[in-house]
Amino acid sequence: MAYDLAPIRHLYPFESHHLDIDGLRMHYLDEGSGPAVLMLHGNPTWSFYYRELVTGLRDRLRCVVPDHMGCGLSDKPQDYPYTLATHIDNAERLVDHLGLADLTLVVHDWGGAIGCGLAVRRPELVRRLVVCNTAAFHGRTPWRIRVCRTPGLGALAVRGLNLFARSAVVMACKNRGRMTPDVRAGYLLPYDTWAHRVAIHRFVQDIPVHNSHTTRGLIAEIDAGLGGLRDRPMLVCWGMRDFCFNRAFLDGWVRRFPNAEVHRYADAGHYVVEDAIDRILPAVRGFLGE
Repeated sequence: MAYDLAPIRHLYPFESHHLDIDGLRMHYLDEGSGPAVLMLHGNPTWSFYYRELVTGLRDRLRCVVPDHMGCGLSDKPQDYPYTLATHIDNAERLVDHLGLADLTLVVHDWGGAIGCGLAVRRPELVRRLVVCNTAAFHGRTPWRIRVCRTPGLGALAVRGLNLFARSAVVMACKNRGRMTPDVRAGYLLPYDTWAHRVAIHRFVQDIPVHNSHTTRGLIAEIDAGLGGLRDRPMLVCWGMRDFCFNRAFLDGWVRRFPNAEVHRYADAGHYVVEDAIDRILPAVRGFLGE
């Protein structure tokens, strides 16, 4: 599918690439050269979220940033298994397609479970991790997200009124100077119709709130495998005003990776890379030693 990127091209000046996955096109960025950095976004963002990290690193690193199927500039099939397991499979196929190795993973929101799922499955591929307001283990789900799972009401709110994505550009970003009209338009651009918001809704539905949820066991398996990654250097960049991935999730990462380098941003929210890019970019560059 084609979107008119002209209104945001000054913010998103990248060449598009696509990987065919069973007849569907998965969009990704592939900028720069050198050691590979794989950046995995969450819900309801897309590769646009990492735009300034890419421009700040591509002079010395190869930045690969996919849009998960159904997100961003990727295809948005309506009848598709939008599950954590499928997103991990797709990320693995992209990594293998591009021949990536010795990876630095940068993860946010759902990208944490997807990226760590890949890392636990293929630990030989991963050299370092950069963790930004995310989880790869079970935790509390806020009521304002749980309500979006309500049958009927959830679809109306998330797909019909676009409240999930529209609310996120307000609630998830605390640095109002960053959320200009152009930036807001960039976040919302790919999610302009009911059909194009299918993955946003399915991500919400895939949150394993109940013990019977099929994704719950996979999250537990990923969590159990994190110990095998403890020797990997980890940088944690955390927005302390996040209503979703709060201090309890940060504590969860610190318990699992006690040697991690942790940066806490008291003025940043869930969209921490948006809120605090001026501090996160130099922190990442220093961590990578590039």
